[in-house]
Amino acid sequence: MTGPHLSNACIPYLPRGVRLHDDRVRGIRVLLAPERAMQLDAVGDAILSELDGRRSLADVILTLCERYSAPVEQIEGDVHEFIAGLIDRRMVFLSQSEVAFP
Repeated sequence: MTGPHLSNACIPYLPRGVRLHDDRVRGIRVLLAPERAMQLDAVGDAILSELDGRRSLADVILTLCERYSAPVEQIEGDVHEFIAGLIDRRMVFLSQSEVAFP
């Protein structure tokens, strides 16, 4: 199955029933979804923490570039790859008007 083509204009968001959670017992951040959980590393946590359902992918990328003093090309590739994987797992959705399948 071919995943979605991500436009930087799209707005990623966590769908109903999916949320970030601090597992205080293990000292980790997890992404919780119905009957699923995914342990997050620092990169995944940083990306998902920026998703508010209002800002575009471009805004998220620029915020991360500024925060970590990293080049856009590096951050953009990491964000696109991570978000695309979560879209495939139905743990992140995009604003409908911006999703294009090749």
